[in-house]
Amino acid sequence: METKTVSFEDLGLSDITLAAVRKMGFKSPSPIQAAFVPLAMTGQDVIGQARTGTGKTAAFVLPILERIDHHADHPQALVLTPTRELSQQISEEALKLSLKHPLRSVCCVGGRNIRPQITELKKGCQLVIGTPGRIIDLMQRGELDTSRLKMVILDEADRMLDIGFRPDIERILRKCPSERQTLLLSATLPAPVARLAQKYMNNPERVDLSDVGGVSHSSIQQYYVPVDHDRKFRTLVKVLSQEKPQQVLVFTRTKRGAEEVYRKFNGRLPRIGFIHGDLSQSLREGVLSRFRDGRLRLLIATDVMGRGIDISGISHIVNYDVPQDCDDYVHRIGRTGRLSSTEKIGSAITFVTREEGDQLTNIEIRVNKELARYEIDGFETQRPRRPARHVNDLV
Repeated sequence: METKTVSFEDLGLSDITLAAVRKMGFKSPSPIQAAFVPLAMTGQDVIGQARTGTGKTAAFVLPILERIDHHADHPQALVLTPTRELSQQISEEALKLSLKHPLRSVCCVGGRNIRPQITELKKGCQLVIGTPGRIIDLMQRGELDTSRLKMVILDEADRMLDIGFRPDIERILRKCPSERQTLLLSATLPAPVARLAQKYMNNPERVDLSDVGGVSHSSIQQYYVPVDHDRKFRTLVKVLSQEKPQQVLVFTRTKRGAEEVYRKFNGRLPRIGFIHGDLSQSLREGVLSRFRDGRLRLLIATDVMGRGIDISGISHIVNYDVPQDCDDYVHRIGRTGRLSSTEKIGSAITFVTREEGDQLTNIEIRVNKELARYEIDGFETQRPRRPARHVNDLV
């Protein structure tokens, strides 16, 4: 049976919005956009679950553009995100998609001077995008009026709850009109997110496309390296020398760890940077900009980079430290595998110490795949010791 191809025209978008979509070069909607947009356009609450890289941002920005009153000068839509970078990325995409719509949006995040954000809010806007902490700050100061919101969007909801934003989110939602539309988008839907949806959403429709499209972890080449802790850095150098990556993102578990790896590279490798949550917003934006346009070849990062950042040139991910959470592993490796179809698929290489065998096993269960052992020519990543029992040579 032949399946009809859905076009943006089929989604019920206005001519102005369709013109913006065409100008951005979008040919046809992604599966999450095709399923989510028509539901969101009706005004009902919707939960959208889809992988990283499937176009979730446009899936909620397009309904915002269609449903708000562009001539009113008060906030009508509020988008909450877990990170400053994701807020900025959504703000930029909303600007591109608005095109000829007279849309005013304000990005409100911590790490920046609050006064310019207050000034922009006072000028009037229809869309506010921000992180929960800064949004609460603006509400407490009386600078952000949420009383006339039509729409509230929770983007990367699982990540917001992971990093402890649930009390802030609930506090914000309680201050929003009860007669509103709530849209929730997430890559995963763990129990805490489901409970939040049950409490604050009104009979939501659920669109689950978590197994469709995007950057599939099953299509990324995934390896593990058994390594002693004191040989990690030398192993990283050997991996980079052997792989010769186009661009590589190295994940550490802590901010101090990211800086330590960066210092060890000092003077040994050009075009290298690091990023974590304690850097000022301007520094983080500068690092991301240099990495995005290729001026940096290697970036060392904590999980602040694990979600919401779409950079197409990353050929390799190295998990210098195994993530504690299996979902963080999936989101980390989802940063690669976005190269053009003419280039090889992305690779993800995870360093695992002898004490981390259980974490490796849990990751393999999560991705339903046994990771291959990565071999480095002529280099021992571990000191010799008596053979270990087998689960990937690590348990």
